[in-house]
Amino acid sequence: MAKRSSKTLPSGVTTARDGSTVLSLFPNRSGWDPLGGSSNGGAERRDQSYLRTVKPQNTNQKALMDAIAAHHLVVAIGPAGTGKTYLAVSAAVDALERGQVDRIVLSRPALEAGESIGFLPGDLHEKMAPFLRPLTDALSERMGAKRLRALMADGTIEVAPIGYMRGRTLNNAFVVIDEAQNCTYAQIKMLLTRLGWHSTMVLTGDPDQTDLLDHLSGLSDIAQRLDAVDGIAVVRLTEGDIVRHPLVASMLTVL
Repeated sequence: MAKRSSKTLPSGVTTARDGSTVLSLFPNRSGWDPLGGSSNGGAERRDQSYLRTVKPQNTNQKALMDAIAAHHLVVAIGPAGTGKTYLAVSAAVDALERGQVDRIVLSRPALEAGESIGFLPGDLHEKMAPFLRPLTDALSERMGAKRLRALMADGTIEVAPIGYMRGRTLNNAFVVIDEAQNCTYAQIKMLLTRLGWHSTMVLTGDPDQTDLLDHLSGLSDIAQRLDAVDGIAVVRLTEGDIVRHPLVASMLTVL
């Protein structure tokens, strides 16, 4: 049997099955848990109805939050788990609570990620609910489920399918377009031109996880073109910014 090496590996470095070393992009952070972990099985988390403040966990997340505060149009691209959607929704809630906008508009492509879900019963909002669940989950965590239902009922928070956005002008609104990698160039161009007076729009997506056919996604092209436009911020997050389970960052380096 081969003798094990007694050499101590640096922090964040592990040994794979083939004997090679693997650098963890998201080493465990002592004392930090995005869910506020506790020893009582999460009872404290269940007692918390919503989060009042949101803090960035890394430099790029801070750059995204600063960009949203300083620009009316922000494009945030990066891999899954970097907090793009959550930070955008949190900024929308902050703007609403401060009286900077009158409403929040959420939009997301209704694509099935490679699966066939068949006919969905119900009205428009019921049909769109499964696709918009990531956005409503973030809103619920940020302001509480009861208040979220009340604001959606009176139209302060609006769920607008991308196909129904054409022809609109969104004034005094905070608009979040999620999963933009599943939009074509023409669709994104249409969405961007909905921006009205006293409004902020945040476009989020991961160009590497599009469910469209090859070369149909317009997100990368749009981001590259908007880089040169004054007054628009394009923030790029990386695998090192992932704040989900540590294994997510490790998987994305090999998948």
